[in-house]
Amino acid sequence: MAFGNPATYRSHHVCVRCRSSYKRNGAPAPCPGCGERLVDAGVCLAVPARRDRKGWRALAAVLDAGLRFHPACGCCYSGPGYRPRTVPEVRERLTVAARSGLPPAQLLALADPAGAAGAGAVGSARAGGRGVSRSVPRTAGRVRRGPAR
Repeated sequence: MAFGNPATYRSHHVCVRCRSSYKRNGAPAPCPGCGERLVDAGVCLAVPARRDRKGWRALAAVLDAGLRFHPACGCCYSGPGYRPRTVPEVRERLTVAARSGLPPAQLLALADPAGAAGAGAVGSARAGGRGVSRSVPRTAGRVRRGPAR
């Protein structure tokens, strides 16, 4: 939970080319690494690790589609919300956007775009329901072996 005035939060300014993020106030400046203009991605962005190339490719596609991660209103911090983490998730949502005519940024912000674009739009692309994200971690129920930490 965040405290304080959201107007004073520093926004994530991202350089996709360098896979770096800087928290700054004000207008985007040039990247210190490569000189390209930084993208103001918003306060609520969860930035992938620099070594996560697939995560950065997905983030680049999301930012290119126009999705930004600013709070819904200026008075509260609502959290990061949903963002596709992999390129196949981005590709799937862009396909649904092209078929349905909805703006890509709108579908990229939804955890399940099938509800917005009509039932079965996303499910038909999957074979037997594979690829659906799990609500329970895979480690749940497993016995941990070794010394306790």
